[in-house]
Amino acid sequence: MTVQKRIREYGVEIGKLKTGPLNKITDVDGVTVGHVTLNDGSTQTGVTAIVPHQGNVFKEKFIAANHVINGFGKTMGTIQMTELGTLETPIVLTNTLNVGTAADALIEYTLERNPEIGRTTGTVNPVVGECNDMLLNDVRAKFVQPEHVRQALRNASADFEEGSIGAGRGMLCYSLKGGIGSASRLMEMDHGNYMMGVLVLSNFGILSDLRIDGRAVGQELKEALRQSYKEEDKGSIMIIVATDLPVSERQLNRIIKRSITGLSRTGSIITNGSGEVVIGFSTTNKIPHDKSANLLKLSQIHEEDIDMAFRAIGEATEEAVLNSLVTAEKVVGRDGNERPAFKDLIQKFNISLTRNT
Repeated sequence: MTVQKRIREYGVEIGKLKTGPLNKITDVDGVTVGHVTLNDGSTQTGVTAIVPHQGNVFKEKFIAANHVINGFGKTMGTIQMTELGTLETPIVLTNTLNVGTAADALIEYTLERNPEIGRTTGTVNPVVGECNDMLLNDVRAKFVQPEHVRQALRNASADFEEGSIGAGRGMLCYSLKGGIGSASRLMEMDHGNYMMGVLVLSNFGILSDLRIDGRAVGQELKEALRQSYKEEDKGSIMIIVATDLPVSERQLNRIIKRSITGLSRTGSIITNGSGEVVIGFSTTNKIPHDKSANLLKLSQIHEEDIDMAFRAIGEATEEAVLNSLVTAEKVVGRDGNERPAFKDLIQKFNISLTRNT
């Protein structure tokens, strides 16, 4: 795997809490992430799959929740998640016009592993998220095929690349190249240590709004660039949250709402044309698909513990967005459209991220 320079390697440490070993969503035990990247001329897109555990996700569901910050998005599966509070498939991210393809592939993936679906039990609720990569990718061509989704699921592992990879290949972040980013936070509590992991698909923001650890780096870069292209914030962000903190669906929903604190600290104002959607799951309590004669026994934290989770998700979201930005490579795509890489620009203009303001 390519060694990538992430935001901490630039001397920027976000927040107060410790990170997990990888500082990625996969620091939550059992969670894996896989990519397929399509990179050829006007084809600048892909698939990213988040696998919540290594067993049968349909048979052993996780408590889950979703929250819409701004609803300019086209997710699939979130209605049932809101109603039942569970996740029963991996989560697939791709471009806007390939949501249907991703859902079909995820359905087939689940049917292969569960022959009783549609026979002796109900159907399945595939969960798919998207962002619009139409500037760099010919989104109308719908390049993503079912095999790409299956391959991303097969590729899933604990360590994974960020930036211009997978579903993030054609995405923008603060008018520069964006894509996939991740981070994690350790929550040390009296009754145990727990992990909060975040993965983002970033595709939002204008450069002048970008702030890094409170500093207006975007405005500094904009003045140095004197860029000729028009800035419009009509993108989106998918925020995927995993935790092993024992929580109820209601508590998880409260936690994932606080991802907006980290998003806002990077400079986002949540514009009209941007879709900000958060999907979260907890790995502690598995909900069996098949009913037994016994009551379910679920563990959850006391409400007085929840502030640490609020802090953890804000910090991890902020750092995940910044990692999506600093790891991204320059991409030239559809009709010669291009977006530069943040890391190239700060080197070109000799901008230090650790300099005092």
